[in-house]
Amino acid sequence: MNEQSKSEQLVEEEKKPKTTDLLKSTLSAAIGVQSNANRERDFKHGNIKTFVFAGIIFTVIFIGTVITIVNMVLP
Repeated sequence: MNEQSKSEQLVEEEKKPKTTDLLKSTLSAAIGVQSNANRERDFKHGNIKTFVFAGIIFTVIFIGTVITIVNMVLP
């Protein structure tokens, strides 16, 4: 492997969304305020499986929270 391909590989790894980016994207998408630049970054460098998994986890937590609040309010 030459020096140029190593540096290209490092640049590609740096572009991958981090955990905080994944959380921000999931929350932004859930409330509908995802910016176009972030959406493009997610589609270009993100892995669909991680975003689907994060979306499912968010949905389960959201529904659980709503059910808990309703059960607390209604006797």
